[in-house]
Amino acid sequence: MKRCGRCGEFKPHAAFAVGRAAPDGLRHHCRACGAESDLRRRRTHGQDGSAAWSCAARPQEHGLTEAEHDQPIASRGGACRVRPVTPATQVDHCHETGRVRGVLCFNCNSGLGLLGDAPEAIYRAADYLEGNAWKPTLVAPGVYRPPS
Repeated sequence: MKRCGRCGEFKPHAAFAVGRAAPDGLRHHCRACGAESDLRRRRTHGQDGSAAWSCAARPQEHGLTEAEHDQPIASRGGACRVRPVTPATQVDHCHETGRVRGVLCFNCNSGLGLLGDAPEAIYRAADYLEGNAWKPTLVAPGVYRPPS
């Protein structure tokens, strides 16, 4: 018997789909809850569910109407602000203030997030790609100041 993480019911192992990443080899939710979730996603995001995890599919989470979401995409011809050759699908926002900055492609939005939305980290990444050595100045033992 295993407890479903969504409905909370205890069910036999046969009621759970295989989940290779899980320690017990089974999904955390039962098949019935998974089917219900899939149905809800298809109703909301279309049959293929391709937009299910896209912020573009959920502009209301950032306090935007559909028109406010579509306006910056249309103004850039549907292109990402960082890499104009890719389509903009993600609402980029500041995680501290919630302020919407614009729309980016999935990879650029993820990259900014993984770099902590920190301009210094992005500058160092650009220097690294351009082959410029980043040589910090030792201020105190274990404390470095980036080059100016």
